[in-house]
Amino acid sequence: MLSNKLRYLSPVLLLAAASWQFALGEEPPAHHSRTEMEQFLLNAQVLQRKALGQGVTNSEKAVLSDGKLQHEAHIQSIDVQNNSFTSARGTELNFKDSYKFNIAAYRLDKILELNMIPVSVVRKVGGKTSAVTWWVDDKMFDDVDRKKQGIDPPDQDGWNKQMYVVRVFDQLIYNTDRNLGNLVIDKQWRMWMIDHTRAFRLQTKLQNEKNLVMCDRKLLASLRKLDQETLDEQLVPFLTKGEVKALLTRRDLIVKFFDNAVKEKGEGAVLYDLPPRP
Repeated sequence: MLSNKLRYLSPVLLLAAASWQFALGEEPPAHHSRTEMEQFLLNAQVLQRKALGQGVTNSEKAVLSDGKLQHEAHIQSIDVQNNSFTSARGTELNFKDSYKFNIAAYRLDKILELNMIPVSVVRKVGGKTSAVTWWVDDKMFDDVDRKKQGIDPPDQDGWNKQMYVVRVFDQLIYNTDRNLGNLVIDKQWRMWMIDHTRAFRLQTKLQNEKNLVMCDRKLLASLRKLDQETLDEQLVPFLTKGEVKALLTRRDLIVKFFDNAVKEKGEGAVLYDLPPRP
């Protein structure tokens, strides 16, 4: 891992230091397919569990092992539903905060072929049905720490294009709890979206249309292809039929927004091509 001192260097020096460490013998994490990660999370033995002590969902960081591989995971078992919930953001009706939405978000990420949400599966841990999520490999920091340390992305354009995807995805799932702590950055400056327990609302309007700025062409094409049958098969029972229906209604609004933007501004000002992730 990088030392605390290295974290306060400029992005160029930070990346150079990371490369130097690899040259000195610190190997990057082995690549595992999503299927391999899913099977590991489903079947590996939980060796250790420790409360994270941050956030409001009482989540845990765990160490899992299958005898060959040892890896960390994030465990969330919260599953709360209230008629109303009041926070600093206001009062929300039909409030839900559920581990199920982490799994739904991951599965939707797979359908859309984003590879921006860590693998998440459902299994029992300590007698509680939980979302068990792959701990992001090679994590440098979350976006809170990045901003505190005053570190700018080395490729601002690439960073912005990733952020546009996050914004589209959050409008699609009506995420009410996206914060900088829920955006994790790895050593390749890839952005990972985590913690979606307060998403997938029943609202049929977009949360904030102003957050829609640009869209990756492949993502827009994937949004067009979403259909009720596929979503029911992949997302239920982690979502209700009503939540799936609301998601598809918001999808229609997002597609319409970008279609109108292309007509008004031209394709080059609205759409772009984000390189696929390995």
